[in-house]
Amino acid sequence: MKINRLLEITMILLNRKDVTAKELADRFNVSTRTIYRDIEALSSAGVPVYTNRGNGGGISLLEGYTLSKAFLSDSEGEGLLLALKTMSVTRYPETQSILDKLGAILKSNNAHDWIDIDFVGWCSNPNEQNRLSIIRDAIINNIVIGFDYINANGDKSSRFVEPCKLSFYTHTWYLTAYCLKRGAHRIFRLSRIKNVQLTAKRFEKREISNEDQEAMQVYSKSCVELQLRFSEKVLNRLYDDFGEHFIVKNDDGSFDVTVSMPEDEVAYGYILSFGHYVEVNKPKHVRDIIKNRMKEALKIYES
Repeated sequence: MKINRLLEITMILLNRKDVTAKELADRFNVSTRTIYRDIEALSSAGVPVYTNRGNGGGISLLEGYTLSKAFLSDSEGEGLLLALKTMSVTRYPETQSILDKLGAILKSNNAHDWIDIDFVGWCSNPNEQNRLSIIRDAIINNIVIGFDYINANGDKSSRFVEPCKLSFYTHTWYLTAYCLKRGAHRIFRLSRIKNVQLTAKRFEKREISNEDQEAMQVYSKSCVELQLRFSEKVLNRLYDDFGEHFIVKNDDGSFDVTVSMPEDEVAYGYILSFGHYVEVNKPKHVRDIIKNRMKEALKIYES
């Protein structure tokens, strides 16, 4: 495509003092006339490129020019770097090369060193990143994958699915896929996917039916509004987890937080992680669940 050729010509000129039209024509398998038309197009776009014809002549850029001045603002460049750095989490093979090139374009060898992203937890399995990259490749290439899945009740089953999309939501990766066992689209929590493998079977992407969409929305939006009261001793965690407008200070020094969360084991575990520094005020059924679990935990330590 012409736009790709124009960008690559600019990259070549950024890294070399000058280059001949014939060299570029041979590289892109086009005529020198086409190359000169490309140079005119770059000049019209504001790229300070000029030519010296005759012996010893060539095509050059104005000294000190950087691509960002014509194509990318500072904020656009930083946004692109952030997007590429995020892609590197899934170990997309070309990402580091693109980051290095973009750093050269922006005239900074350390242009992408301001951010580092790693979604894998400190206690995760060393193969966690490989699982992510296998699923990514399967989505891109329309390949069926197989894995063992452990549901919320602890039941283990073998699944073969047509993967559609990876999503990262509130600290957790999810996979949307067409489950061949259920004959419908389902959402799988990535941490519960074990022993993932590519198969030799390819598939055509399916439309997600309205029925499946509604079922997955019910799953993802099954939330409960919690009214929690925290001790001042865990105030630092509150500001880590909640926006300031969610946190209300009481006269006795405690703090109230009202927030909606999916009602599942993750929510219960989150509340229990505060130990005796939190109290569930509402709803009553969640308060009772937490109270009973704390009683059961106490029995273990008293036995």
